[in-house]
Amino acid sequence: MGEYMSYTALYRKFRPANLADVKGQDHIVTTLRNQIKAGRMGHAYLFTGTRGTGKTTVAKILARTVNCQNPTDDGPCGECSACRAIASGASMNVIEIDAASNNGVDNIREIVDEIAYSPAEGKYKVYIIDEVHMLSIGAFNALLKTLEEPPAYVIFILATTEVHKIPITILSRCQRYDFRRIDMDTIAGRLGEVLEKEGVQIEEKALRYIAKMADGSLRDGLSLLDQCIAFHLGQELTYDKVLDVLGAVDTEVFGSLFRCVLDRDVLGCINLLEEIVMQGRELTQFVTDYTWYLRNLMLAKASGDIEEVIDVSTENLERLKEEAGMVEMDVILRHIRIFSELSGQIRYAAQKRILIEMTLIKLCKPAMETGRDSLLDRIRDMEQKLERGVALLPEGSGTQSGQNYAQTGAGAGAEKARPKLPQAIPEDIKQIVAKWEAIAGSADNPMKMYMRSARLSLGGDNRLTIVLEDGLASDYFLKNAENKQQLEMLLSDFSGKEIEVDIRAVGSEREFEDSYVDLAGIIHMEIEEEDF
Repeated sequence: MGEYMSYTALYRKFRPANLADVKGQDHIVTTLRNQIKAGRMGHAYLFTGTRGTGKTTVAKILARTVNCQNPTDDGPCGECSACRAIASGASMNVIEIDAASNNGVDNIREIVDEIAYSPAEGKYKVYIIDEVHMLSIGAFNALLKTLEEPPAYVIFILATTEVHKIPITILSRCQRYDFRRIDMDTIAGRLGEVLEKEGVQIEEKALRYIAKMADGSLRDGLSLLDQCIAFHLGQELTYDKVLDVLGAVDTEVFGSLFRCVLDRDVLGCINLLEEIVMQGRELTQFVTDYTWYLRNLMLAKASGDIEEVIDVSTENLERLKEEAGMVEMDVILRHIRIFSELSGQIRYAAQKRILIEMTLIKLCKPAMETGRDSLLDRIRDMEQKLERGVALLPEGSGTQSGQNYAQTGAGAGAEKARPKLPQAIPEDIKQIVAKWEAIAGSADNPMKMYMRSARLSLGGDNRLTIVLEDGLASDYFLKNAENKQQLEMLLSDFSGKEIEVDIRAVGSEREFEDSYVDLAGIIHMEIEEEDF
């Protein structure tokens, strides 16, 4: 048990001991080296930047360097009594304060009182205040005067991830150093060094993936690496093993999912998601990664020369370019918008899977949205269906009824006079009839159910006539003006024009055929003739 308890996390074990080991912050390292060499140390420093970029590490190196008896260009010697005392935590010259838990006026006043006493040994007293933005207004005010004119033997190093929360009066008294997010190559290089020292084998692809997941934070990268090593102790870390440990999805899945959405294959999307869930993947991470894939797709669409911007293998880049060529830019932008909205919702959602399923269905059915970017997708969707000769017809109508009408409708030998064929059907009515199934699908029940059972015809003033079975279906619209109004609004949203409808009730299929022109059948026949 003791053997495991003594284990030190990689990010602590490999914390840089001097400036030469600090990665990705060359602009800061160069400036501090020059200050150390010239003996021109400032009295107050402010280190800012995102987590895991080296702020506290550089602060500690600086604190040890100014007290070191034999400092080098890269920092402390590590051998002298001062260095050993600081390393063991026995020195009173380096005081670390966590502002998150010591953020009151009294905590800062204690520091101010202590400052009056010069160090018993060594040259400087160094106060490292971490997460300094957490200090209260009173605490900041207590620090102000001391920060402006501290004794010659005192150095303040303030570190924060949220510099915008620090009063300008504090900022103006400090030398500010902005720690940048560390690039992927630098993180991968450092992780490779650590693995070599630890004697662990890793696939290049797996190493790159961990570096990407670190998202600019070297500490995050080391923590993720630690996690992977712990899961597969003594084994080579392969790409698949890393994906398993981190609950991530292979990038090939994203391409498959994107193709399913383009094909409007709802079932294919749901089955793919089912596989991801069954593999135990982390759904929040999946949404983030898929959004990133869409971003790469956008860049591939915008420019052919993207090798420098996108970190993917040659094989994946070819596939990415192929997928980008399958769609217009507005489709990709719509997908990015929808998945970005999902990213904001899913983190706190109880039913993550259902939320993703809803999003995928929304992507497959642009008719469910009324936004400008979805309108382009809806028009394109309709054009594709018309090209293929597929009309979205209501249930119970379609080819059969169209053929019946063609065979018996207007022929001279017909047993009974049929309704007169309209001279011309308005374009907006044609569009509504052609995509009636999609419109019905976007409505809520019971309206959806009644719309699907409806037959469509043309009445006076070229109005769309919706013919329903006498009873519950017709009463739903005839006896409740709000329901009829809601239906008209739904149709208006789809066509982009003001639509008014007539509701009619019939007792039987025969009564419909005797009294009304079957609009869906006519439009379907027109499409078939054009296709032919």
